[in-house]
Amino acid sequence: MAHAETIDLAGSCACGGVTFQIEASEIRPVLECHCHTCRKTSGHVWAAFAVHRHDLTFTCDDTLRWFDSSTIARRGFCSNCGSSLFYEKFDHDQISVAAGVLNAPTGLICAGAICTDEAGDYYALAPGLTTVADATLRAEWALA
Repeated sequence: MAHAETIDLAGSCACGGVTFQIEASEIRPVLECHCHTCRKTSGHVWAAFAVHRHDLTFTCDDTLRWFDSSTIARRGFCSNCGSSLFYEKFDHDQISVAAGVLNAPTGLICAGAICTDEAGDYYALAPGLTTVADATLRAEWALA
C-alpha cells in the first residue's frame, strides 16, 4: 500500500512568541483573500494555506491570542509583535495559516483568489490567477 508523502513545515511570528510545526499529508494551496476583514487584519491581502487542525502543533504559544472576527470564525495573532497568523472557522476541522510566516523553503503555490469583489482600490489582482468573487471555495480547494 502506497503512503502519501508527508509535508513538513515550520513557522513563527516575527518575535518568536508563537512557533509551530506542521506535519501533513494534505495541504490546501495558498489562496489570497481580498475581503474587507482580511485586508484590515493583515494590512493588505491575506494569503494563506490550510491544513487539518490536528496537523498543526504549537511549539510555543506564549503570546498567541485569538479574537472572534465574525460569527463564523476567529483569527490568531501574536499579542507581542502583532503578526497575523491564523484563521479558523468554528465548525471546521481545518485551520488557515498565513503563508508569509513559514520558514523557507515552503514549496507552496498560490492557487487563486477569493472575495475579489471586495479587493482594495489601490492595487490590481495578479494576472492569470483563478478568482472567485465571493467567499465560496471551489471543490478543488477544499481539504478532504
